[in-house]
Amino acid sequence: MLKNWGAAALCAVALCTGVGTASAQPGSTAGLPGTVGADVRLKLERDGRLTVTEVVTVPEGRTATRVVPLRVPVSAERERVFQVGDVAVEGNGTATEADDELTIALRAGTSTVKYSVVGAVARIGDTLELRWQPASGWDTDLDSVKVSVITPDAPRSVNCLAGEPGTAKPCTSADLGDGRGVRANEIGLAAGERVDVAVGLQEGAAPANARVEETSGLAAAFALTPLTGAGLGGLVVLLLGGGLLLWYLRGRDARALAGDVGPVNVLVADGSGRVAFASPDGVLPGQVGTVVDEHVDVVDVTATIVDLAVRNYVWIEEVDGHDWRFVRRNPADPSLSGYERAVYEALLPDGVDAVTLSELRGRRIDLSRVRDELYADVVAKNWFARRPDAERNLWWWVGVGVGVLGAALTVVLALVGGAALFGLVVVVAGVALAVGARTMPARTKRGSVLLEHVRGLRGYLHTATPQDIPESDREMVFSRSLPYAVVLGETERWLATFAGTRPGLYWFGEAEQGGDLRRFAQRFPVFLGAVDGVLAQAGHLRSLRG
Repeated sequence: MLKNWGAAALCAVALCTGVGTASAQPGSTAGLPGTVGADVRLKLERDGRLTVTEVVTVPEGRTATRVVPLRVPVSAERERVFQVGDVAVEGNGTATEADDELTIALRAGTSTVKYSVVGAVARIGDTLELRWQPASGWDTDLDSVKVSVITPDAPRSVNCLAGEPGTAKPCTSADLGDGRGVRANEIGLAAGERVDVAVGLQEGAAPANARVEETSGLAAAFALTPLTGAGLGGLVVLLLGGGLLLWYLRGRDARALAGDVGPVNVLVADGSGRVAFASPDGVLPGQVGTVVDEHVDVVDVTATIVDLAVRNYVWIEEVDGHDWRFVRRNPADPSLSGYERAVYEALLPDGVDAVTLSELRGRRIDLSRVRDELYADVVAKNWFARRPDAERNLWWWVGVGVGVLGAALTVVLALVGGAALFGLVVVVAGVALAVGARTMPARTKRGSVLLEHVRGLRGYLHTATPQDIPESDREMVFSRSLPYAVVLGETERWLATFAGTRPGLYWFGEAEQGGDLRRFAQRFPVFLGAVDGVLAQAGHLRSLRG
């Protein structure tokens, strides 16, 4: 009798040991023989990444395919987006991620599918929640689904739902297990149904990384997506590239404007000791202004009129102390440039040998030809590769066109629910082009060298004195330099320097003659202002006077 009780006890111990060992084996697969079963293990990392291991058994002669949606609706106009990576399959099957779906295709046998998920941790109110569907989208019935979840800290709660998407039927079982993880089980999951597990996390267990996107309406159209993000990045690269190009093209000008430049040698002496003025690179007063600021301005034409008088093409005389008369001295000849001839003919057209400034005010001079000839002239001299005004206009219209295209694209994309933010990127690019159009004209290397020489010419106008010039040449040097002082804004200083020299200029008649040039130094700026005012009425040129 005792022998029978002992044998029974040994059998009971052996049976219990066997059952305990079997239940402890982590590799056991869910499902009865001849059925499809899944054992899914989820592990949440500290960085918020969820690693998933699915062990699936498929019986002989059958296949099983799972399509995992990576965009899950959370409302009528919002979707939760998941990112899947590190996809691998051990066994008889494949797994691919494309078009917002993870597709797992398995054949007969036991296969292990591994992948990682980003976007599974969300902040819901004041709590963190891990949520994933360990089973969904299968094209065949599953006999059972076993789920285990391991989290960095002890989970606070678990909610497991099973059945058709959108239903609230609880799983067969779900509990917190040993305090470090979650265990859930669903018996009998039909094709197309899902198991949805939500685990409440301790604060700080992992960072929230859930991403929710709008799927309709203006908010969705203007949402920041990878596509629009790439567009913004491309725009930044484009703007930086354009800035670097402009820096390269403008670098010569910046160096010419920034460095210290001494006076250039504009006074030349012949064999007999006579001193004359010679501009650097033969640049004319009107050309100086255009090369410096890339515009044809009123002051450029005013300086040219003074230069024509200094070179004996026109005589200027003061009339009654408040008006001035321009008289033809010599006809235009081939030594005049195209823009100088245009100024000469605008001032004294054929058949007109004299005109007062007041008469010009009523005649309204057309300076469009002067502007075109002067722009063409600085290009012909190779100081600019293209007309500065044409270059500005071209880029301005390109910018406007790109901006209008971007606006139209934004409207169309917003109406069809596309990435309208990409259209705004195009608009910003267009605006940048239009605003930057004024900086597009770039001087050639020769133009940049001339710009440096012009700075030296301004230095000459600042430092030259009458004592530097023989008295016999003083009137000629003063007169030839004066138009350059006018265009460079150094008129008053140049006049003040030579105000004490002997009176009388071969090209200008004063109403009253004084003992020196002091009266001329006082009245000549008034003359310049009056000429500027008359020329500005034409409306074809920019006036720099207030």
